[in-house]
Amino acid sequence: MTSARRDRHEEWMRRALTVAAGAAAGDAADVPVGAVLLDASGNELAVGHNERELTGDPTAHAEIVAMRRAAATLGTWRLEGCTLVVTLEPCTMCAGALVLARVSTVVFGAWEPKTGAIGSLWDVVRDRRLTHRPEVYGGVLAAEAADLLRGFFRPR
Repeated sequence: MTSARRDRHEEWMRRALTVAAGAAAGDAADVPVGAVLLDASGNELAVGHNERELTGDPTAHAEIVAMRRAAATLGTWRLEGCTLVVTLEPCTMCAGALVLARVSTVVFGAWEPKTGAIGSLWDVVRDRRLTHRPEVYGGVLAAEAADLLRGFFRPR
């Protein structure tokens, strides 16, 4: 990966970490995961954070919330050319949704060995049987992302 791309991914991940930290401060019940969805030019289309506890919606993961908002902004479910940046490796539901939405690139922070579906437990996005496979960059600012999660779970 080029240093320019790494710098851009880190900048976007810092934004996602800010979204996650802000959500954690506002609603301490939801796991602090943040997501940012950007268009092909790197302009922010939408952000999302976990809202399962807040809304009682089991599908309200940060990635899904961000993709729904971006689709509403664009007026289409097709997120071709878009980049999804998320602080935690997506689960199977989120990985499947981002593949079906045609997200072009996924950048994630901390690895999730228990439920991760982009290389840890499964690798949904690289399954050759699927018609769309996004580019993936994992472990971007992983220590910072993991620290945020540890801080949330430590008192629990």
